[in-house]
Amino acid sequence: MLTSGYNHVAILTGDMDRLHAFYTEVFEAEVQRDGPETPDSDGVRMSVVRVGPASELNVFQIEGNTEARRQTPMFGRGRIDHLALEASSLEAFETIRSRLMARGAADDFVNDFGQILSVFFRDPDGLECEVCVANPDARAGAHNPPGTRAARYPAA
Repeated sequence: MLTSGYNHVAILTGDMDRLHAFYTEVFEAEVQRDGPETPDSDGVRMSVVRVGPASELNVFQIEGNTEARRQTPMFGRGRIDHLALEASSLEAFETIRSRLMARGAADDFVNDFGQILSVFFRDPDGLECEVCVANPDARAGAHNPPGTRAARYPAA
């Protein structure tokens, strides 16, 4: 394989400050750049939010653009449907999950997809996202369909 993963995903927001607060407080992400996209780009604010060692969100707030409000059901959101962040450990996954639930951005359900555990959440703009981590309880070759609750996270 000639690549090592994703460098960045570009997203739109209607409220950059609110989005920064969400990602920094929940994921301990770092805002590395924030300002006009170019010196002469009136109405276009761009930020780089580092969400992992080599992964970023490139966030754009464009005056008058309403696309960040358009959220339709899964697979009806355009060419990029959602993004998934990888937790650095099971402990980090649990911390993120707790923070998401405390904000009302996720419920208590943890998917067991076999090799990975997953929590779906919505960011402040309604973008559906996911946090994944390697499943410590995985059985070799096991693949579970969406909606399979992880045994280590029973219903509250």
